[in-house]
Amino acid sequence: MRVDKYLWCIRYFKTRSIATNACKKGHVKVDDKVVKPSRDIYPTDVISVRKNQVIYTLEVLDLPTSRLGAKLVDIYRKDTTPKENLEKLDLLKYSKDYYRKKGTGRPTKKDRRDIDEIYENDDFFSDNEEE
Repeated sequence: MRVDKYLWCIRYFKTRSIATNACKKGHVKVDDKVVKPSRDIYPTDVISVRKNQVIYTLEVLDLPTSRLGAKLVDIYRKDTTPKENLEKLDLLKYSKDYYRKKGTGRPTKKDRRDIDEIYENDDFFSDNEEE
């Protein structure tokens, strides 16, 4: 089975064309080698997918015949993504909450003061260095 079709079947990408584009851009690696969308994959292959600034790692257990329901995905893949990468995803969610929406203009004076206050606060950057 093609790697782009596999990633679409196990619901890592919403459409197959998005999966194909990710392969063409070099965001998909099989056994630490950048692959083309037409590369065949087999059970026991290890796939690394860079999606939303996070690198997901998964092992192919079996090949599905068609696109699967979300509950059946774990039969065909084993997710071996390190916890550090998943924590990075949480940090990205929190950082996006602060930023202003596109088109709302420059930060106000109050916004700039709030930003300066965060950077001046020593407790924000110290991670129990005094211990």
